[in-house]
Amino acid sequence: MSEPWTGGSFGERARCVLADNADMMTLDGTNTWVLREPGARRSVVIDPGPSIPAHLDAIAEAAGEVGVVLLTHHHHDHAEAAQEFAERMGCGVRALDPELRLGSEGLGDGDVVEIDGLEIRVVGTPGHTADSLSFHVPAEGAVLTGDTVLGRGTTVVAHPDGQLGAYLDSLDRLHALASSQDVSWIWPGHGPVIADALGALDFYRAHRRDRLGQVEAALASLKDSPHPEGIAVDELPRRVVEIVYTDVDPVLWGAAELSVRAQLAYLQGRSS
Repeated sequence: MSEPWTGGSFGERARCVLADNADMMTLDGTNTWVLREPGARRSVVIDPGPSIPAHLDAIAEAAGEVGVVLLTHHHHDHAEAAQEFAERMGCGVRALDPELRLGSEGLGDGDVVEIDGLEIRVVGTPGHTADSLSFHVPAEGAVLTGDTVLGRGTTVVAHPDGQLGAYLDSLDRLHALASSQDVSWIWPGHGPVIADALGALDFYRAHRRDRLGQVEAALASLKDSPHPEGIAVDELPRRVVEIVYTDVDPVLWGAAELSVRAQLAYLQGRSS
């Protein structure tokens, strides 16, 4: 059994404030990251998370004055309280999705956010969702990955918004960062920090390749063993889940089905 994750301070610039919203999908809860250059006046808050008053109070206490709120993606467990918290702290919200912004500034791949000497480089990492971003903190050799890479287990490619081809490309991009020794640490959106970024990304890429092979094998077995009633198109993903995801708690099969739908769409696009 893994040790419970409670957040804490990391490096010279980061504090993780853990939200009290643990469940099967959020692991121990949402990690809200507070970043501040040593000796600086203002902080950057990444993913304020759910609208839980005690959590927002804890972020405010850890952050002090806030220069900006950044979002990794639009899912409620990361973004629900963003505008509420930013209004409370008197700052803006920057996100790829215009609907999530507070103020005129957006956020996209290649942007550099600088607050009181702290530099954060934005890396476009779509796949889990279309608007997923990661944040590279060069001074710490760390990348904040939101839900693109988790501290435990693997993430869901949330079809149809999420796309497997884009996700594989994003893993390659993060892997290149880690291979160049610019990134040693992964600070994820859920679960504990990862000290071996390259190893984690090797595992993630291998896992996706293995799952894709298992899905292809499951499709072949279903075709080789036709059912008299046939398999409806909408039923096929669940049938694949029942074959491939026997190692996953059935409570999570709904999420697994989203990933299978993304895998089937990817395979269809590759064959066309």
